[in-house]
Amino acid sequence: QVQLVESGGGLVQPGGSLRLSCSASGFTLDGYSIAWFRQAPGQERDRVSCFSSPDSSRYYVDSVKGRFTISMDNAKNTVYLQMNSLKPEDTAVYYCAASIGDRCPTPATKSDYFGQGTQVTVSS
Repeated sequence: QVQLVESGGGLVQPGGSLRLSCSASGFTLDGYSIAWFRQAPGQERDRVSCFSSPDSSRYYVDSVKGRFTISMDNAKNTVYLQMNSLKPEDTAVYYCAASIGDRCPTPATKSDYFGQGTQVTVSS
């Protein structure tokens, strides 16, 4: 089955860390650009980070720079989002999306693949 599956979400206290995984099955992520989006209740979906495998470039939204790190493990066909120093405002459902080529997926464009999401809750 061709799909993206996110995992690693959960409940964490402010200042804590989580590592999200976006695993692909049925296709290889090499040659794709993979983005992490998040959507909080009542808010629009925002792009948080992106890794472009054709040129290994990375993008981060300003609010997560210095706290989040995106990486890709080709052997595991998985993209990770390491999230440190988490804040309550990071609470959202996190999704990953993949599009072929060097253009990062955006909320406004249709991705080739889109995951089902994983909940991240930052609360004391």
